[in-house]
Amino acid sequence: MTRKPKYQQVFDAIKEAILSGRYEPGQKLPSEANLLDEFATSRITIIRALRDLQQRGLVQRRVGSGTYVADGVRAGASLLFGLLIPNLGETEIFGPICQGMAESCQRRNHALLWGDTTPSEEGKEFQTLELCRQYVAKKVAGVFFAPLERTPQNDRINEAAVAVLEEAGIPIVLLDRNFLSYPNGSPYDLVAIDHRRAGFMATEHLLKLGCKCIAFVAYTQSASTVEARIAGYREALFFWRAPAEPSLVWRLSADDASDLGHMVAGQEPQAIVCANDRTAGQVMHTLMERDYRIPNDVRIVGIDDVQYASLLPVPLTTVHQPCREIGVAAVVAMLERITSPETPRRDILLDCKLVVRESCGASL
Repeated sequence: MTRKPKYQQVFDAIKEAILSGRYEPGQKLPSEANLLDEFATSRITIIRALRDLQQRGLVQRRVGSGTYVADGVRAGASLLFGLLIPNLGETEIFGPICQGMAESCQRRNHALLWGDTTPSEEGKEFQTLELCRQYVAKKVAGVFFAPLERTPQNDRINEAAVAVLEEAGIPIVLLDRNFLSYPNGSPYDLVAIDHRRAGFMATEHLLKLGCKCIAFVAYTQSASTVEARIAGYREALFFWRAPAEPSLVWRLSADDASDLGHMVAGQEPQAIVCANDRTAGQVMHTLMERDYRIPNDVRIVGIDDVQYASLLPVPLTTVHQPCREIGVAAVVAMLERITSPETPRRDILLDCKLVVRESCGASL
């Protein structure tokens, strides 16, 4: 039989002591020096075991004071978290993000409650607030929230949703986006990529290929992430001393991108950076229907690297989001927020990378 790693033995022993009542909620654990002697192991091993106990919500580590059995969370209990993603079926990144969250919760013996976001007569605005009330009634330990976008009332609904959860004292971790416009910040942890950097990377790649006239395409009433990506696009143009005309930022109102053909014909851009891969796919199909050749006539770059990006008529160059890792990081952030509520709020930004395919007319 394979022997457990030492840190796992330490973890199991302390966990058992907590569950058995040897250590009560709020009680201080022995110091690291005492644990070193008790388990006859290294400091690194003790620190890893304590970190894992903290991530499970069993203990709180207080700088300069020590480690305590968690207050407010029943030791050893499985926690129930709510998932509030009104645009779940419309934004492809959230599928793998949720998968990462579900796997992470399962490993820690926690549960993830998926609220019903299927289309209904009441609309997404009503569903968002109704789910908040359901989560409050179920007394969930925390809510993962990806703010609503692309509705006339999304700003008002987002603020109302967080107000309901805040009043109930339920911790919130934001996924992918803030619900307030830059430079306003929220009091909640955010887990995402650096969207400004993503916009810069996509635009700089086209500039390096010799493109000078580059447009940016997005839909109206989009999330704050789009504004950050536009900021990165403009910053790259400025850095490379390329034209940064406001008229080259196009905001479409129709999902079929029917007005795009007139914009391209009027300004004849060499390339287009799209706010996300869904937009890029719609742009690509619209231009090809009008006999534009991709990338010969217009180069296209997206952002997200969703599953179908490589399966479009011309495989899409895009910026890859590590979606599953975002989900895992969000769960860790939530557990840390629960066990250490006094910690300053954080933006946890994961790395992203460019994936080069045929739509930009170049290869790595």
